[in-house]
Amino acid sequence: MSELSLCAIGLGSNLGDSRSILIGAIDRLQKHPQIELLAISSWYLTDPIGPPQPDYINGCATIETSLAPLDLLNILQAIESEFGRVRQEIWGARTLDLDLLLYDNLIIDLPTLQIPHPRMIERAFVLVPLAEIAPDSIEPKSGHSIATLCHKLEYSGVKLLQE
Repeated sequence: MSELSLCAIGLGSNLGDSRSILIGAIDRLQKHPQIELLAISSWYLTDPIGPPQPDYINGCATIETSLAPLDLLNILQAIESEFGRVRQEIWGARTLDLDLLLYDNLIIDLPTLQIPHPRMIERAFVLVPLAEIAPDSIEPKSGHSIATLCHKLEYSGVKLLQE
């Protein structure tokens, strides 16, 4: 078996039955033979960014995988498609958004994949749930921990979703 890499994935949905969609996406990740789910954050209700649209439900997961970064991205995009994701407008509403946030300590800058996710350190809806499950993980470009980056943001638009 290949060496395992530690990754962080951001999950979001604001169309359809968002909570069920997100749980279904987690289930799909768990069932993949080359992905081991390590932790799932709580779900958070978050203000949208971009055009007028419903609030999001966001969360994060940490995984270990033997998949290469682009292969993992392809799996995430296939899961998005299974749940009806249609890419129409930037930052538009979506049934499912799966973002590869971190892959070990790699910095990748390709046309199809940027790791760490290019805007994650500006987004409380990413850092709040990620800090819940991986506060000591390091964002490799800044060299700061997720917890440190989270404390630098204003996050009043991120509210714990009650069960």
